[in-house]
Amino acid sequence: MVEGDLREAVEALKTGTERGILVGAPKLSIALEELGLIDEYRIVVHPVISGRGPTLFSGLSSARQLELVTTQRFESGAQALHLRRRSV
Repeated sequence: MVEGDLREAVEALKTGTERGILVGAPKLSIALEELGLIDEYRIVVHPVISGRGPTLFSGLSSARQLELVTTQRFESGAQALHLRRRSV
């Protein structure tokens, strides 16, 4: 649970956590992205279309440019994408 200012709390966690922070909650992901606190993404895409459920960044204020770092394909057909924020 994060208490107080979200930016301050997450920046303190990032500073104190050598391997980084993993976030899997869509609403928190949007809030962190809007604050510019997400450095990179690790997204797994499964070969299934469900037609329901939340979208990952629904409501984001503007598009973000990312660059692909690596991909990994699994026997199931799922693809793991490692992306980071593109330098401007």
